[in-house]
Amino acid sequence: MTRRLEPLTLATLGELPAPCRDCVFWELDPVAARQAGRNGDTALEKEAWLSQLLLDWGPAGVVLFVDDELAGFAVYAPAAYLPRIQAFPTAPVSPDAVVLATGRILPRYLGLGLGKVLVQAVAKDVLKRGFRAVEAFGDSRWQGPGCVWPTDFLRAVGFAVVRDHPRNPRLRLDLRSAITWRSEMEAAVERLMGAIRPEPAPPPVTVRESTPPVRTH
Repeated sequence: MTRRLEPLTLATLGELPAPCRDCVFWELDPVAARQAGRNGDTALEKEAWLSQLLLDWGPAGVVLFVDDELAGFAVYAPAAYLPRIQAFPTAPVSPDAVVLATGRILPRYLGLGLGKVLVQAVAKDVLKRGFRAVEAFGDSRWQGPGCVWPTDFLRAVGFAVVRDHPRNPRLRLDLRSAITWRSEMEAAVERLMGAIRPEPAPPPVTVRESTPPVRTH
């Protein structure tokens, strides 16, 4: 089983499953999202949002393939690019954190630990960009695939509640203090990336006969 991670860009946006590819739950505030839905403009709004974020900040997600088939994805960004945050009762997000907004593992790939692989890849990228943490809003009444992560999943991959709520708690993964988690995360991602890009074989070693030094008097 070959796994491949790709950044979420305009080129890979089309790989997302249909309900998610055109969804603007996070990208627009609730009023604008409803208007875009009535006008049939959600796909254009999604592309415009991603284009602007790519210009301003860079890739805003990661897409995971298994044997060249889509297995899952995760979307993350600074809070300023996710207007829906303001509608959550546990907002705002801490200024030192990037928001893990949404994501999904396709049903046939559930139970393989791929959700943790996605979160690990996000966390590694966030660390490189100089942020201290990843925060996310959970859904404690999760019944099936949607736009908000199940709270139980977030807890299982290392997040802790920083502001509780019966439906939508806000959780945080502090990357600079979770040293053990970071080491485990980096090792897991490096193993994955190593499987994707195997190291080239070392060049053959040529054994040369040694020549005794010439002595001068």
